[in-house]
Amino acid sequence: MIANRERVATTGARDVALACIEAGIEAGQPRRVVREAVSLDGDTLHVAETTIDLSKYDEVAVLGGGNAAAHVAAALESVLGDRIDRGVVVTDDPVETECVSVLEGDHPVPSERGVESTRELLAAADAATDRTLVLAAITGGGSALMPAPAGDVSLEALQRTTTALLESGADIHEINAVRKHCSALKGGRLARRATPATVVSLVLSDVVGNDLSAIASGPLAADESTFADALAVLERYAVAVPDAVRTHLERGAVGDRPETPGPDDPVFENISNHVIADGTTVLEAARDAAAKRGYDPLVLSSRVRGEAREAAMTHVAIAEEVLATGTPVSPPAVLLSGGETTVTVTGDGTGGPNQEFATSAALELERGITVAAVDTDGIDGATDAAGAIVDEAAVEDEATARAALEANDVYPFLEDRDSLVVTGPSGTNLNDLRILVVE
Repeated sequence: MIANRERVATTGARDVALACIEAGIEAGQPRRVVREAVSLDGDTLHVAETTIDLSKYDEVAVLGGGNAAAHVAAALESVLGDRIDRGVVVTDDPVETECVSVLEGDHPVPSERGVESTRELLAAADAATDRTLVLAAITGGGSALMPAPAGDVSLEALQRTTTALLESGADIHEINAVRKHCSALKGGRLARRATPATVVSLVLSDVVGNDLSAIASGPLAADESTFADALAVLERYAVAVPDAVRTHLERGAVGDRPETPGPDDPVFENISNHVIADGTTVLEAARDAAAKRGYDPLVLSSRVRGEAREAAMTHVAIAEEVLATGTPVSPPAVLLSGGETTVTVTGDGTGGPNQEFATSAALELERGITVAAVDTDGIDGATDAAGAIVDEAAVEDEATARAALEANDVYPFLEDRDSLVVTGPSGTNLNDLRILVVE
């Protein structure tokens, strides 16, 4: 799973951290979680706690998008076989399927091919009737992969807005409040397009707290945010956006554009959403992997958020306490956390939140503590690395490390020290995973 494992597993502690990463990502693979959540008995389909009589429908369609959407579609085909009639999913990690069309987009910044693919997805939703059962594959990354610019907003304007938001330090809920109101699909609008079909959504969550309206910007979930909220985010973070985006949002705020469907909208009457895997799935598997190797594991939180470099210092402080006093757990121990940190970008370098977390941690580390941080989709920021792994030997020149952080250019700093963790697209997307091994 980890392409450069031999090069970065230079100590026993590093090997343990990498094993925890592999176990966590493997536990979140769609083929595994779909088979646990979905089963077919004759005409009766079970999806989590929901039971569906397939004889009531003329067709079954698979629709959706996200980093892991094609893997979910393939897993559904393995369960339902020829009971699936058609489908369209949009992803940046395609796999072979029998009857579901796998179309490509780009992440984390939307692209022209993503627009074309999403147009086909929306057409497939429009074709649904009251005799259609839609099995929806909604996973992390869907916000960028399924762009559908609304009104007079162009793709270029959407790209510039997305990049500015990602670099602003805004959290995922704030970013999505803007993206939903610039889209013809997000914020429950895919639900509106699929009406009057019955929709059963399988969700792989990359959002802290599993807020359905935030995962992939909630294409099948009610949206409580408004155009005014979107404008407030731009003001709060001083985000400069193209005139077309601001004009679109301002017109929406005064009622000239239709709002996203809210909780009371009837489009949600025939929709059920099921989170079949999330950050806890990853943490539990990583915890078990640590225990099997003789370490006392402790999950700190599945909801860590905020600036990556600040979160790193807090994590290291807890590891230091473990090392010094045996509190809250005695070494050898493994501390774990999930969630999603952010980076306020002021430089023009290369990196990502997990790489900044690792670099910031490395500045504080003492002997006996190893830190790894990865994005479970295998893509940290806009780089080809999932994250990084460091110990006390990672920083020989403190000034160089601090300069890399200041320029948001930690990727080359970590690459020079064989500290990047490279997985390639992992097949899933269940938030970040952080591991601190205390010997």
